[in-house]
Amino acid sequence: MTDETLAELASAAGVARSWKDVFGKTHEVAPPTLRAVLAALDLPAATDGDVADSLHRARLRDAILPPLLTVDAGARVAVPGGGGGYELVLEDGRVFAGRTEPHRGAAEIPPILEPGYHTLSFGEKRTCLAVAPPRCFTAPEAMHAPKGWGLAVQLYALRRSGDAGLGDFAALAELAASAAAHGAEAIGISPVHAQFTADSDRFSPYAPSSRTALNVLHASIDTANPALSAGGLVDWPEASRFRLGELRRMFAESRLDADECAALEAFRRKQAGRLQAHALFEALHGHFFSADKALWHWRSWPAAFRSPDTREVAGFAAEHGEEIAFHAWLQFRADRGLAAAQAACRAAGMGIGLVSDLAVGTDSGGSQCWSRQSETLLGLTVGAPPDLMQRNGQNWGLTAFSPTGLAASGYTTYREMLQTALAHAGGMRIDHAMGLNRLWVIPDGATGAQGAYLEFPETDLLRLIRLESHRHRAIVLAEDLGTVPEGFQDRLRDCGIDGMRVLWFERDTEEHFTPPDTWTPRAAAMTSTHDLPTLAGWWSANDIAWNEKLGNLAEPAEARSTRGLDRVALWRTLQNSGAAEAACPAEDDTASFADAACVHVGKSACELVMLPVEDALGLREQPNLPGTLDEHPNWRRRLPADSAVLLDEPATARRLQALSAARKQG
Repeated sequence: MTDETLAELASAAGVARSWKDVFGKTHEVAPPTLRAVLAALDLPAATDGDVADSLHRARLRDAILPPLLTVDAGARVAVPGGGGGYELVLEDGRVFAGRTEPHRGAAEIPPILEPGYHTLSFGEKRTCLAVAPPRCFTAPEAMHAPKGWGLAVQLYALRRSGDAGLGDFAALAELAASAAAHGAEAIGISPVHAQFTADSDRFSPYAPSSRTALNVLHASIDTANPALSAGGLVDWPEASRFRLGELRRMFAESRLDADECAALEAFRRKQAGRLQAHALFEALHGHFFSADKALWHWRSWPAAFRSPDTREVAGFAAEHGEEIAFHAWLQFRADRGLAAAQAACRAAGMGIGLVSDLAVGTDSGGSQCWSRQSETLLGLTVGAPPDLMQRNGQNWGLTAFSPTGLAASGYTTYREMLQTALAHAGGMRIDHAMGLNRLWVIPDGATGAQGAYLEFPETDLLRLIRLESHRHRAIVLAEDLGTVPEGFQDRLRDCGIDGMRVLWFERDTEEHFTPPDTWTPRAAAMTSTHDLPTLAGWWSANDIAWNEKLGNLAEPAEARSTRGLDRVALWRTLQNSGAAEAACPAEDDTASFADAACVHVGKSACELVMLPVEDALGLREQPNLPGTLDEHPNWRRRLPADSAVLLDEPATARRLQALSAARKQG
């Protein structure tokens, strides 16, 4: 196989053959990596014959009528593989007909002004036209004032009486009423994607089983468990077992309620195939994993059960109908709880309400990959190339959508994912939004450094986001932190998608932080994120203490010295913005710093501020410490008081009042 032929196939498939590191040095991707990535895209490249055949198929795909085309409202529509008489049926039922002649393999039909999913037919050939509005629904359109603020919370961390050791949707509804009373327009929540009910040790919200189903552990239950509720950390295994036990009891009781049974059946009909597939996977996963812990991943199951479309799977479904119904009911229960939380936000007067969080990928052993294998990058994980902090690159242990599989399916799973995220929310945050443009993909068994960048259909994905935002009247935020492709942030802003501006990163030199009135207006300002130190943690160098304890710092003294200089520089910026007047406080005076920092971020030019609740409360510990597993209690810390009164502590209430005032002044 010649390198030139392999390179031609890689280019046609959107696999980058080289990449630049942080020093600007270019690295070539090794041929074995290219072949592995191409194989995951259903483009085998092991031999010259494979490459020739794959290249032919890759080129052919561009010339045929796909199941879905995305277009801009009011723009000319070029349809590959079309031509002759056509019929256009809009979503509202209106029908238009015409005739067009193909030119260079494509036909052009008149512009369509109405956003929506419309049907275009050329004789027996048919496609869906996803017509996107120019931009997303925006925060100023949703809020009561041009500039507002919200809280960002880890859902599992919330407390309420009877929560049985884990934050749930009822606690979220209680927080909504309180936050709105303090002036909040939104509550950003950690991902509520489905996890693995058979394995309670898997609980990271960013490594889900499926992004088209919900985490049923956040469904409310009726029974308290004081032993589980009292601790400062979530005991996920014990809380999961207790809650699932109570939910099974509640499910049995619900089978006696005719109205509940009718509502469940209506929900199952509405959710159709994706709910059945997830419930079936959960039943299968519980069946195999409980019998043998080595059968955790569906690819280790007996061959007849590794696909949802086999006779054996159909037989299992018929035999275990009640168990499948239980998992469908769990989704039903979770859906109702999330809907009630968003309703509480609206009833309390929030303009936006809940902002859901969309993880960048899923665990390859989960239900989404099992049920939609052709739309998934099986055999690859995603991560990041080597940089200053991670010399060997990063492997996040997640897989993602296949760009070729999405296009071939009409973006079915992608649209379902967006619709799930926005079903009961006024907004959506996209984790690692650069994945809309490209992802660093790593063949199974390789190191984080042995990957390649894979291009994604950014234009199509952004159009679908704009369309779903428009249909749900929901804002869209994008985590655009880190290495950002050239022009990507401008394209997000053009679409009405707000990026993120985090206090720690808003600086133009090592000695100088930037004033808040220069921050990007069309963005969400934040003091910190779940992966970074809290305000109190940064000021007190708690994050440095953690990393020193874990042996992650070569020179702890140097890190502390640098932090001391950063404190002085940041406090000077706070004084210049009018957020602080007094002299720079001592390292242990975290409250004074938190007060000033919240006002400073409130004064930003950004149209929205999302304040982590840990910073509203002045807490030192952060939810997650990247690069750790059991060494740090990631995704386990609980908040110190019940949701209904959490924000009423005097120092917290004053901090939120000052933030609200700063937003109005800005």
